[in-house]
Amino acid sequence: MGEFNIYFEEKIPSLWQSIWESFTKSPLALIGLWSLMLIVSVSIIGPFIAPYPASYQDPNALLMPPSWADAGSVEHFLGTDDLGRDLFSRILHGAHLTFGYALVVVFVSLVIGFIIGSLSGVTRGLKASVLSHLLDTLLSTPPLVLAILFAAVLGPGLLNVIWAVGLALIPRFVRAIHNAVHEEMQKEYVVAARLDGASNWQVFYDSILPNLWNTVIVQTTLAFSVAILDIAALGFLGLGSQSPSPEWGAMVEQGLDNVLTAPWTVTMPGMAILFSVLAANIVGDGLRNALQEGRR
Repeated sequence: MGEFNIYFEEKIPSLWQSIWESFTKSPLALIGLWSLMLIVSVSIIGPFIAPYPASYQDPNALLMPPSWADAGSVEHFLGTDDLGRDLFSRILHGAHLTFGYALVVVFVSLVIGFIIGSLSGVTRGLKASVLSHLLDTLLSTPPLVLAILFAAVLGPGLLNVIWAVGLALIPRFVRAIHNAVHEEMQKEYVVAARLDGASNWQVFYDSILPNLWNTVIVQTTLAFSVAILDIAALGFLGLGSQSPSPEWGAMVEQGLDNVLTAPWTVTMPGMAILFSVLAANIVGDGLRNALQEGRR
Protein backbone atom coordinates (compact mmCIF):
# COMPACT_ATOMS: atom_id res chain seq x y z
CA MET A 1 0.00 0.00 0.00
CA GLY A 2 1.46 3.32 -1.02
CA GLU A 3 2.13 6.12 1.38
CA PHE A 4 -0.54 8.76 1.80
CA ASN A 5 0.64 12.33 2.18
CA ILE A 6 -1.84 14.43 4.13
CA TYR A 7 0.10 17.61 3.40
CA PHE A 8 -0.67 19.29 0.11
CA GLU A 9 2.41 20.84 -1.41
CA GLU A 10 1.80 23.28 -4.23
CA LYS A 11 4.52 23.28 -6.84
CA ILE A 12 5.34 26.78 -8.00
CA PRO A 13 6.60 26.77 -11.61
CA SER A 14 9.76 28.64 -12.49
CA LEU A 15 9.73 31.76 -14.62
CA TRP A 16 10.66 29.91 -17.82
CA GLN A 17 8.04 27.23 -17.13
CA SER A 18 5.41 29.95 -16.74
CA ILE A 19 6.53 31.56 -19.98
CA TRP A 20 6.38 28.24 -21.85
CA GLU A 21 2.94 27.44 -20.45
CA SER A 22 1.69 30.87 -21.51
CA PHE A 23 3.27 30.42 -24.95
CA THR A 24 1.69 27.00 -25.53
CA LYS A 25 -1.78 28.39 -24.74
CA SER A 26 -1.74 30.18 -28.09
CA PRO A 27 -2.34 27.77 -31.03
CA LEU A 28 -1.15 30.42 -33.48
CA ALA A 29 2.16 30.80 -31.62
CA LEU A 30 2.69 27.02 -31.69
CA ILE A 31 1.99 26.93 -35.42
CA GLY A 32 4.54 29.70 -35.91
CA LEU A 33 7.09 27.83 -33.77
CA TRP A 34 6.69 24.59 -35.71
CA SER A 35 6.87 26.52 -38.98
CA LEU A 36 10.06 28.24 -37.83
CA MET A 37 11.59 24.91 -36.82
CA LEU A 38 10.67 23.51 -40.24
CA ILE A 39 12.42 26.39 -42.00
CA VAL A 40 15.50 25.96 -39.80
CA SER A 41 15.58 22.25 -40.69
CA VAL A 42 15.26 23.06 -44.39
CA SER A 43 18.10 25.57 -44.09
CA ILE A 44 20.33 22.82 -42.70
CA ILE A 45 19.38 19.81 -44.83
CA GLY A 46 17.87 21.57 -47.85
CA PRO A 47 20.80 20.99 -50.24
CA PHE A 48 20.82 17.28 -49.33
CA ILE A 49 17.13 16.64 -49.98
CA ALA A 50 16.76 18.81 -53.09
CA PRO A 51 15.87 16.64 -56.11
CA TYR A 52 18.19 18.62 -58.44
CA PRO A 53 21.35 20.72 -58.10
CA ALA A 54 20.71 24.45 -57.87
CA SER A 55 22.28 25.16 -61.28
CA TYR A 56 20.87 22.11 -63.12
CA GLN A 57 19.13 23.11 -66.36
CA ASP A 58 16.54 20.96 -68.13
CA PRO A 59 16.24 22.17 -71.76
CA ASN A 60 13.01 20.19 -72.16
CA ALA A 61 11.28 21.95 -69.24
CA LEU A 62 11.63 25.68 -69.91
CA LEU A 63 9.09 27.76 -67.96
CA MET A 64 7.16 24.67 -66.94
CA PRO A 65 4.25 25.57 -64.60
CA PRO A 66 3.81 23.99 -61.14
CA SER A 67 2.68 20.40 -60.91
CA TRP A 68 -0.96 21.27 -60.11
CA ALA A 69 -1.35 23.09 -63.44
CA ASP A 70 -2.53 21.23 -66.54
CA ALA A 71 0.86 21.53 -68.24
CA GLY A 72 2.82 20.84 -65.06
CA SER A 73 4.81 17.80 -64.06
CA VAL A 74 5.48 16.10 -60.74
CA GLU A 75 9.18 16.03 -61.63
CA HIS A 76 9.21 19.82 -61.15
CA PHE A 77 6.83 20.35 -58.26
CA LEU A 78 6.95 24.18 -58.19
CA GLY A 79 7.75 24.62 -61.87
CA THR A 80 10.89 25.83 -63.61
CA ASP A 81 12.35 29.15 -64.73
CA ASP A 82 13.36 30.34 -68.18
CA LEU A 83 16.55 28.26 -68.05
CA GLY A 84 14.80 25.05 -67.02
CA ARG A 85 16.02 25.18 -63.41
CA ASP A 86 13.77 23.49 -60.85
CA LEU A 87 12.32 26.16 -58.53
CA PHE A 88 11.67 23.75 -55.66
CA SER A 89 15.31 22.66 -55.64
CA ARG A 90 16.56 26.23 -55.88
CA ILE A 91 14.37 27.32 -52.96
CA LEU A 92 15.74 24.47 -50.86
CA HIS A 93 19.31 25.36 -51.83
CA GLY A 94 18.70 29.05 -51.16
CA ALA A 95 17.15 28.60 -47.70
CA HIS A 96 20.51 28.78 -45.95
CA LEU A 97 21.50 31.84 -48.01
CA THR A 98 18.49 33.90 -46.91
CA PHE A 99 17.16 32.31 -43.74
CA GLY A 100 20.40 30.77 -42.47
CA TYR A 101 22.53 33.87 -42.95
CA ALA A 102 19.78 35.95 -41.31
CA LEU A 103 20.23 33.80 -38.19
CA VAL A 104 23.99 34.39 -38.24
CA VAL A 105 23.62 38.13 -38.80
CA VAL A 106 21.11 38.54 -35.98
CA PHE A 107 23.22 36.49 -33.55
CA VAL A 108 26.40 38.49 -34.24
CA SER A 109 24.51 41.80 -34.13
CA LEU A 110 22.89 40.78 -30.85
CA VAL A 111 26.22 39.93 -29.20
CA ILE A 112 27.88 43.17 -30.33
CA GLY A 113 24.81 45.29 -29.55
CA PHE A 114 24.37 43.66 -26.14
CA ILE A 115 27.96 44.38 -25.13
CA ILE A 116 27.91 48.00 -26.31
CA GLY A 117 24.40 48.64 -24.98
CA SER A 118 25.20 47.17 -21.57
CA LEU A 119 28.39 49.21 -21.23
CA SER A 120 26.67 52.40 -22.32
CA GLY A 121 23.67 51.75 -20.06
CA VAL A 122 25.74 51.68 -16.89
CA THR A 123 27.83 54.73 -17.77
CA ARG A 124 27.01 58.32 -16.98
CA GLY A 125 27.99 61.76 -18.20
CA LEU A 126 29.39 62.79 -21.57
CA LYS A 127 30.02 59.29 -22.96
CA ALA A 128 26.46 58.18 -22.41
CA SER A 129 25.08 61.42 -23.87
CA VAL A 130 27.23 61.26 -27.04
CA LEU A 131 26.39 57.59 -27.61
CA SER A 132 22.69 58.22 -27.05
CA HIS A 133 22.56 61.06 -29.61
CA LEU A 134 24.66 59.06 -32.09
CA LEU A 135 22.24 56.14 -31.85
CA ASP A 136 19.29 58.49 -32.29
CA THR A 137 20.86 59.68 -35.55
CA LEU A 138 21.39 56.14 -36.84
CA LEU A 139 17.92 54.97 -35.78
CA SER A 140 16.29 57.86 -37.63
CA THR A 141 17.27 56.04 -40.84
CA PRO A 142 15.38 52.80 -41.67
CA PRO A 143 17.51 49.63 -41.43
CA LEU A 144 16.97 48.81 -45.11
CA VAL A 145 18.28 52.23 -46.18
CA LEU A 146 21.33 51.79 -43.95
CA ALA A 147 21.89 48.31 -45.39
CA ILE A 148 21.66 49.70 -48.94
CA LEU A 149 24.18 52.44 -48.09
CA PHE A 150 26.62 49.97 -46.54
CA ALA A 151 26.18 47.51 -49.42
CA ALA A 152 26.76 50.28 -51.96
CA VAL A 153 30.02 51.20 -50.21
CA LEU A 154 31.22 47.62 -49.68
CA GLY A 155 30.13 46.41 -53.11
CA PRO A 156 27.83 43.58 -54.26
CA GLY A 157 28.20 40.07 -52.94
CA LEU A 158 26.64 37.91 -50.26
CA LEU A 159 29.48 38.40 -47.76
CA ASN A 160 29.21 42.17 -48.08
CA VAL A 161 25.44 41.92 -47.62
CA ILE A 162 25.99 40.10 -44.34
CA TRP A 163 28.26 42.92 -43.17
CA ALA A 164 25.82 45.57 -44.38
CA VAL A 165 22.74 44.06 -42.71
CA GLY A 166 24.68 43.38 -39.52
CA LEU A 167 25.94 46.96 -39.31
CA ALA A 168 22.40 48.21 -39.92
CA LEU A 169 20.95 46.04 -37.12
CA ILE A 170 23.53 46.74 -34.43
CA PRO A 171 22.14 50.22 -33.54
CA ARG A 172 18.70 48.67 -32.88
CA PHE A 173 20.14 46.26 -30.32
CA VAL A 174 22.42 48.87 -28.76
CA ARG A 175 19.59 51.34 -28.28
CA ALA A 176 17.15 48.75 -26.90
CA ILE A 177 19.69 47.29 -24.44
CA HIS A 178 20.90 50.76 -23.49
CA ASN A 179 17.38 51.93 -22.61
CA ALA A 180 16.57 48.73 -20.73
CA VAL A 181 19.77 48.84 -18.65
CA HIS A 182 19.39 52.56 -17.99
CA GLU A 183 15.80 52.03 -16.81
CA GLU A 184 16.78 49.18 -14.49
CA MET A 185 19.62 51.24 -13.02
CA GLN A 186 17.07 53.72 -11.67
CA LYS A 187 15.11 51.13 -9.68
CA GLU A 188 15.29 50.72 -5.94
CA TYR A 189 16.58 47.14 -5.88
CA VAL A 190 19.72 48.25 -7.75
CA VAL A 191 20.28 51.04 -5.21
CA ALA A 192 19.77 48.52 -2.41
CA ALA A 193 22.32 46.17 -3.98
CA ARG A 194 24.86 48.98 -4.19
CA LEU A 195 24.25 49.94 -0.56
CA ASP A 196 24.78 46.29 0.33
CA GLY A 197 28.30 46.53 -1.09
CA ALA A 198 27.80 44.82 -4.45
CA SER A 199 30.27 45.67 -7.19
CA ASN A 200 29.22 46.97 -10.63
CA TRP A 201 29.60 43.48 -12.13
CA GLN A 202 27.54 41.89 -9.35
CA VAL A 203 24.82 44.51 -9.75
CA PHE A 204 24.68 43.93 -13.48
CA TYR A 205 24.85 40.13 -13.39
CA ASP A 206 22.59 39.46 -10.40
CA SER A 207 20.12 42.34 -10.56
CA ILE A 208 19.95 43.82 -14.06
CA LEU A 209 20.69 40.91 -16.44
CA PRO A 210 17.70 38.72 -15.40
CA ASN A 211 15.37 41.61 -16.29
CA LEU A 212 16.84 42.12 -19.78
CA TRP A 213 15.69 38.86 -21.33
CA ASN A 214 12.30 40.30 -22.23
CA THR A 215 13.93 43.07 -24.27
CA VAL A 216 16.52 40.73 -25.80
CA ILE A 217 13.97 38.13 -26.97
CA VAL A 218 11.55 40.69 -28.39
CA GLN A 219 14.25 42.64 -30.22
CA THR A 220 15.83 39.44 -31.57
CA THR A 221 12.61 38.18 -33.13
CA LEU A 222 11.87 41.59 -34.64
CA ALA A 223 15.41 41.94 -35.98
CA PHE A 224 15.27 38.44 -37.45
CA SER A 225 12.33 39.26 -39.71
CA VAL A 226 14.04 42.54 -40.66
CA ALA A 227 17.24 40.65 -41.54
CA ILE A 228 15.37 38.23 -43.82
CA LEU A 229 13.69 41.10 -45.65
CA ASP A 230 16.93 43.12 -45.93
CA ILE A 231 18.96 40.21 -47.32
CA ALA A 232 16.22 39.41 -49.82
CA ALA A 233 15.76 43.08 -50.74
CA LEU A 234 19.47 43.60 -51.39
CA GLY A 235 19.51 40.46 -53.53
CA PHE A 236 16.50 41.77 -55.44
CA LEU A 237 18.22 45.15 -56.01
CA GLY A 238 21.37 43.48 -57.33
CA LEU A 239 23.48 44.53 -54.32
CA GLY A 240 23.52 41.09 -52.75
CA SER A 241 23.81 37.62 -54.21
CA GLN A 242 24.40 37.67 -57.94
CA SER A 243 22.92 35.41 -60.59
CA PRO A 244 22.82 32.37 -60.74
CA SER A 245 22.69 32.28 -56.93
CA PRO A 246 19.53 30.61 -55.52
CA GLU A 247 19.14 33.28 -52.84
CA TRP A 248 15.42 34.02 -52.58
CA GLY A 249 15.61 37.76 -53.27
CA ALA A 250 17.86 37.19 -56.28
CA MET A 251 15.43 34.54 -57.55
CA VAL A 252 12.60 37.08 -57.46
CA GLU A 253 14.74 39.52 -59.46
CA GLN A 254 15.68 36.81 -61.98
CA GLY A 255 12.01 35.97 -62.56
CA LEU A 256 10.84 39.53 -63.22
CA ASP A 257 11.43 39.23 -66.98
CA ASN A 258 8.84 36.44 -67.13
CA VAL A 259 6.41 37.67 -64.48
CA LEU A 260 3.54 38.03 -66.97
CA THR A 261 4.02 34.75 -68.83
CA ALA A 262 5.34 32.66 -65.91
CA PRO A 263 4.30 34.32 -62.62
CA TRP A 264 5.36 31.30 -60.57
CA THR A 265 9.02 32.24 -61.11
CA VAL A 266 8.38 35.25 -58.85
CA THR A 267 5.61 34.06 -56.56
CA MET A 268 7.34 30.86 -55.38
CA PRO A 269 10.47 32.48 -53.90
CA GLY A 270 8.30 35.40 -52.78
CA MET A 271 6.06 33.00 -50.86
CA ALA A 272 9.15 31.48 -49.21
CA ILE A 273 10.19 34.93 -48.00
CA LEU A 274 6.65 35.72 -46.83
CA PHE A 275 6.32 32.40 -45.00
CA SER A 276 9.64 32.89 -43.18
CA VAL A 277 8.91 36.46 -42.10
CA LEU A 278 5.36 35.58 -41.05
CA ALA A 279 6.56 32.64 -38.93
CA ALA A 280 9.20 34.80 -37.24
CA ASN A 281 6.68 37.55 -36.47
CA ILE A 282 4.11 35.10 -35.08
CA VAL A 283 6.71 33.53 -32.79
CA GLY A 284 7.86 36.99 -31.72
CA ASP A 285 4.33 38.08 -30.84
CA GLY A 286 3.74 34.84 -28.95
CA LEU A 287 6.95 35.24 -26.96
CA ARG A 288 6.14 38.86 -26.18
CA ASN A 289 2.71 37.96 -24.82
CA ALA A 290 4.09 34.97 -22.92
CA LEU A 291 6.80 37.08 -21.30
CA GLN A 292 4.26 39.65 -20.19
CA GLU A 293 1.95 37.00 -18.71
CA GLY A 294 4.80 35.01 -17.17
CA ARG A 295 6.05 37.98 -15.18
CA ARG A 296 2.66 38.76 -13.65
